Order: sequence, then structure tokens, then C-alpha cells
Amino acid sequence: MPDRAPPHVVIVDDKLEMAEMLSDGLAEHGYSAFAVATGKQALARVESEPVDALVTDLRMPGMDGIELLTAARRAVPDLPVLVMTAYGGMDTAIESIRRGAYHYLTKPFKLDELVVYLGRALDESRVRREARTLRKSLRDGAAKAGIVARSSAMRAALDVIVRVASSDVPVLLTGPTGSGKGMFARYLHAESGRARGPFVTVNCAALPEPLLESELFGHAKGAFTGATTRRSGLFAEAEGGTMFLDEIGEMAPALQAKLLDVLERRVVRPVGSTKETPIDVRIVTATHRDLRRRVAEGLFREDLLYRLDVVPVNVPPLRDRRDDLPELAAELLAKARARHPTSRVERLSRECLLAMLEYPWPGNVRELAHAVERLVLLGRSSEAHFADAALPHVATRDLPSVHFSGPVLPMRELQQRYARWALAELGGNKTRAAERLGIDVKTLGKYLAEDGGD
Repeated sequence: MPDRAPPHVVIVDDKLEMAEMLSDGLAEHGYSAFAVATGKQALARVESEPVDALVTDLRMPGMDGIELLTAARRAVPDLPVLVMTAYGGMDTAIESIRRGAYHYLTKPFKLDELVVYLGRALDESRVRREARTLRKSLRDGAAKAGIVARSSAMRAALDVIVRVASSDVPVLLTGPTGSGKGMFARYLHAESGRARGPFVTVNCAALPEPLLESELFGHAKGAFTGATTRRSGLFAEAEGGTMFLDEIGEMAPALQAKLLDVLERRVVRPVGSTKETPIDVRIVTATHRDLRRRVAEGLFREDLLYRLDVVPVNVPPLRDRRDDLPELAAELLAKARARHPTSRVERLSRECLLAMLEYPWPGNVRELAHAVERLVLLGRSSEAHFADAALPHVATRDLPSVHFSGPVLPMRELQQRYARWALAELGGNKTRAAERLGIDVKTLGKYLAEDGGD
């Protein structure tokens, strides 16, 4: 057993000598085991002291094994329970598995069999505890970064971020405008080993090509008109940290080639210079575009996409994370009230929150933030009403319009193409794609595997 405190196991059998024999045997294998003769005694120990596992006989006078199992797991929901039964009690043993027992042992059994299954049960219990701790840490860390993640879609995205944070691989954040890709990039940086280094953001759509090149790579003195001094560039400023290239899909092809060279050789060369400088920068990119479509249209380099798309993370639109909306709205309200302390608005009315849950939010979190700001500024009473948000009228129940063009395709090929498109749109997450398509993962796999022929 490891050097940490030995697992504490309670063993109960109405034949006390049997329980004591098992207890002594487990002690030889590094366990701290305690034998009792009744279900009530076992339950008292479970309720009063830390117990890592329970081993119980099924047929006992008074409180039997099934009753003890139910009561013990009510007191400690994740407690691993192993049951012992004679051959004639198989139906009861199977019932115990239905009620949450980890495994059953048919008497007579060897001590080694108990040791094996007890070890497995404790390992699985430890993994579940660690997973819960990780999820709590994930939620706490995300909350500190201003990210609300109660919905399964957001938790899935954050889980990927946490798993790749410690590495230096490029991460491509996809999702619609206003969904929070910038916050994800900052969270990734904060959780990484580069957290103490700089976090430099560049919006590739905000600057014309010549200026963006100079900003990113720097320039030598006299490289162009107005370049009166040497400039190191933002890649150099991001040394030891993270460079976040937002709206990477808008970058001009010539700059894409230069960025590809940076990714492959880890050096930058300022505009107008012949000298190359090594860099140590993690690159994170984001886009609301379908980059594969832009590759097909000749607007984005395929080799660069492969370099950037090492780990794709899809940031879901607000309409796909309704579970997050109440908490998100409450946080935005608190921030807006802090900016406008004279506002009469103190809270959102129930009508307002229900309307928010129904609204499609085409502008995503950014639109919600602006709507809450208007509520705080325009609200006439302590409770904000949705009408004060002055949002455009959007048909919340209508299906989005779909346009068809091109040749008529066989249904099988159409299913396959649409399934592949949906999978790409959702970042390759088959579970989410199946949910959105209204099918199970197995059926999605069949669609993807079909060749489109008859």
C-alpha cells in the first residue's frame, strides 16, 4: 500500500469470527480493518468516523445487508460497499448491485479475491473524488476569470482548456462573435506555466496588412516612411508568455505565410531587417469563421490551419448554454450597478429573466452585457423589466431559415455531409453533435461512416 494512511474498512458479519478473520487478513495487506457483528454497529461507525469502504454480509438478523447498504450510502453517498452472500442468496446479491454495491463475493471466497475487489473499489472511489476536486477547481478558477460554466457545453470546453494549459501547443478557439473567446484565451494563459509572463492580444481584423505586420514582427529603423526608430514588435513583447491572435481568419495571405514560418522555426524577423530573433511564445488563436471553408475558398492557408488547429476548443453560443444565463445575468447586473451607483435597478424581475431565457441572443454574451447595461440605465424601479432592454424583435420560436443550392443529392449523402458539417461546427465533439442533431452517438457514427452511395 502507499505511504499515506491505510484505508479504513468496516467488516460486518453476524458470525463475528468470520468478520474478525477477514479483518486480520486485510490488516496483513496494509488495511486498517474493524470487525462488527451487526448492521447497526457498522452503520454507527460509518456515520461517526471516516470510513473508506464497507464489507457486509447480506443475511443478518435485525438490519440486513440491503438495509445497511441503503443507509450507509445515504450517509456517505460515494462509500464503496462490497457484499458477501451464500450461493442461495444470488437474487439478493444482484439486488444489492442495483442499489449501488460495488461487487458481491460468493461464500466461500479467498482473501485474495476480497483484496483485489476492495483495491479496485477504493481506486475508483479515489478517482471520483479527484475528479470532483478537479471540477470544483475548474469552476472556481473559471469564476475568478469571470467565466460562468454551469452548462455542460461550457464545462466541456473548460475541461479541454485545463487539460492543455500546462503544455505549449497552439490552441484554436472557435465560436460566434461575442461568445467569450477572449476570456477563454486569458483563462488558458492564467492556468498555464506562462501565467507570470505577458499576455499580448492582437485583433487581426482591426489593422491593415502593412501595419499589422509591423505591429507583430517589429521593424528596423528606416524600413518604411515614418520608421524613424527600431521597434521590436508584439511577438518580442510576448516573450515568455502568450500571444493571442484574435480573428485569425481575417489575416492576409502574405502574413499567414510569415506566421507559419514563426510557428515552424520559432524565430521572427522584423520588417526591413535581415536579422532573425528566437522567440519563446505560446500562440493562441480565435475566429468566428469556418477556417476549413476559407481554405476551400483560397482565403486561408491549409498548412497554417494544421499548425494552429492542434487543439480546437469550441466556445458555445449563449443559446446553447441557457443554464448559465441566470448567473451570468446576475454577475453582469452587479458590475453594471457598480458602474452606475445612482441607478434604481436592484434586481431582474422574474418576467425579465424568463424573457431572457427565451430570447435567442444572436450577439451572445456581449449582447447580454449591453442589454443588462441598458436595463440598469433605463430601469424605472427596483426591478428591471425586459422591455427596458430595448432589444430588437427576434422570432424566438421560428426555425432559422435554410437555403439550398446546387445539385439534388441522395438522402444518404445529404445525411453524411450534414453530419460532418455539424461535427466540424461543434469542434469535433461527437456527443454535442449528436445532441444537437437529435440522434444518439451510434447513429451519428453510422452517418459519418456511410459513403453516400445506395
